[in-house]
Amino acid sequence: MPLDSSSTTDDTLGFDLAGLLRANRDNALPLFEAHINPAFAAVLKTIGFDVKFEKGRGAYLFDDAGNRYIDCLGGYAVFAGGRNHPVIRAALRQAMDLDLPNLPGVGTFRVAGLLARELVALARKDHRDGTALDTCFFASGGAEAIDAALKHARAATRRERVVYCRRAYHGLTMGALSVTGNAEFRDGFGSFLNTTEIPFNDLAALEAELKKGGGGGVAAFICEPIQGKGVNLPADDYLRRVSELCRAHGALFILDEIQTGLGRTGKMFAGEHFGMGAAGASGWCPDIMVIAKALSGGYVPVSCVLTKRWIHQKVFTSMNNCSRIQNTFSMNDLAMVAGLASLHVLRTEKIVENAATVGEYLMDGLRRTLAKYDMVKEVRGRGLMVAVEFQRPRSFLMGQAWDMLHTLDPSLFCQAIILPMMSDHRVIAQVAGHRLDVIKLIPALVFSKADADEVIRAMDVCIGNCQKLPGPIYEVGKKLGSAAIRRMGGGGVSGAGTSEQTPEPAATA
Repeated sequence: MPLDSSSTTDDTLGFDLAGLLRANRDNALPLFEAHINPAFAAVLKTIGFDVKFEKGRGAYLFDDAGNRYIDCLGGYAVFAGGRNHPVIRAALRQAMDLDLPNLPGVGTFRVAGLLARELVALARKDHRDGTALDTCFFASGGAEAIDAALKHARAATRRERVVYCRRAYHGLTMGALSVTGNAEFRDGFGSFLNTTEIPFNDLAALEAELKKGGGGGVAAFICEPIQGKGVNLPADDYLRRVSELCRAHGALFILDEIQTGLGRTGKMFAGEHFGMGAAGASGWCPDIMVIAKALSGGYVPVSCVLTKRWIHQKVFTSMNNCSRIQNTFSMNDLAMVAGLASLHVLRTEKIVENAATVGEYLMDGLRRTLAKYDMVKEVRGRGLMVAVEFQRPRSFLMGQAWDMLHTLDPSLFCQAIILPMMSDHRVIAQVAGHRLDVIKLIPALVFSKADADEVIRAMDVCIGNCQKLPGPIYEVGKKLGSAAIRRMGGGGVSGAGTSEQTPEPAATA
């Protein structure tokens, strides 16, 4: 006889998650190494990031000894409201207790329309030029949404070629990878879509590509308002001019707000820093905008492609092709509830405003404190998307040490700062990308001024120690140099990357 879910208990099911975790307390990394990704496990052990984390709360992680870590990686910008936010968790429990008719297939998705209404209201609020983003397509992850956005653009324009930016990161599915401007992710996977790479923040290069008629013209230009790899900011009028150029040449403008959107930069969308939605001549609106990450609340993967209605109508032209772009889990009830609860938390707890205030406080503090180090080139960012960029020191001995590490691997220098930040100060950070001397900080948006002070102190001490020889630079060279040498010979782990899923091995998780 079928099991009546209303009468089941943990005892009758015989499943004890807490007990299972306790029994395998020391098995997480060995199991990961044995059955999932041995190379990644080797990276974690090599750089000392094989910490046994047991809990997460707000902007922090806690290990099995109860030590607190300030997490400036934030699940690669997933945690806006922080880890295990009680309101989002309670909303998901409500959804499960209601026994909702999840994934009816051919039927009404009750919760999806509610989330779509919220997102369209946000888009309309920020785009007041009469061409609002007012239709939604839901997917599970960011890369999946980018694939859908590319399909929308190609179907709507009847063109194929897509232009993207050097150093862009849009995801690692084959479609998204076709517009990701980092060779380390693309190499070895064969042919991609018909795409062209240009420099970021270069209007002349974009205009030149838009004017080319080969292959039927350009379907779309895709870019991030602030590049995640390096935290590169555009000129103030760049995105507005991009919108104008695309419109003039019949191409669509796809804005990737997967990492930057929903408060990360101190505004609901990063494009607002550069005139998106503003009234008058300075205002502009993308044709397609993609969001994800923070929409999940850190619980259930969810992404959304927001489009102008005419684009949607070009894709879903009739009842016969109403499902020509779809995916199995895209509108599952838990994902939709996670999105609704996340937006509620952003609004009611003024988390976007906190990101703006504390982000500025963090950057000001870093600029003041680190100004005494000639190896610090720049502190930049918006909100709680912050980069500290380094340059070759002027002193002879430090310059030689810098050159040594860059000869071994261009990504190694930042490890002399990041590794002791983790081991000695319990601050988790990351390298901002392959071959970059940039440390990136993207904590949960509930990050406080007190947290910022701790991070500033930790970075000050760790950079200061790098001035000493022998010191952290020597230790990093000794510890990680052999891995870099093995990689040059084809067997190392030092070049695994800083995707949103995979860390720069000598950097962070």
